[in-house]
Amino acid sequence: MSRLRGMPPRRSYDQYCSAARALDVVGDRWTLLIVRELLAGPRRYTDLHADLPGVSTDVLASRLRDMERDGLATRRRLPPPGAAYVYELTARGGELLPVLQALGAWGQAELGDRRPTDAVRAHWFALPLLRALEGRGSSKYAWTRAASTSTRARPAAPSTATAPPPPTRTPSSPSTRPRASPSAEATCPSRRRSGTAASR
Repeated sequence: MSRLRGMPPRRSYDQYCSAARALDVVGDRWTLLIVRELLAGPRRYTDLHADLPGVSTDVLASRLRDMERDGLATRRRLPPPGAAYVYELTARGGELLPVLQALGAWGQAELGDRRPTDAVRAHWFALPLLRALEGRGSSKYAWTRAASTSTRARPAAPSTATAPPPPTRTPSSPSTRPRASPSAEATCPSRRRSGTAASR
């Protein structure tokens, strides 16, 4: 944070109003669009510059320093093999998500037809898509939870089918009664003697 020392204080409207105070922090040009880019996660400076067509390198660097000073963003170095610096929102900066959603909903009437000079990026449609999902009762993490739930084992539902009745036992007839094996007769002398007496 030593590189932020000596920065001039931010300009202020000097009005005791929460809207004015908020604009003191995010009212400069490009600041909210940088927040839009960082809502998806950490970004390198070169990635931010590529996805913010029209911003100069000097202005982008100045806005990022202002956001660090005001506690909206931080800069950190990735561990090897990345070894690059990335910018990411703080918790305070992440609280601007509903602000950007409301601003996008208000500005939707201004879109009209795309002009030839208009740039466009696919991820810019994430905010209106998120707003549409929340309008249907889905939270901002609904698809993440759905993906994790679908891969989780679920217990089987209790069966409502009626169990079959137990089989009825019938007494065996003499013709179907199993005979003792020769090994059983050899090991039972009383059975052998009764068989001999019957034959006599």
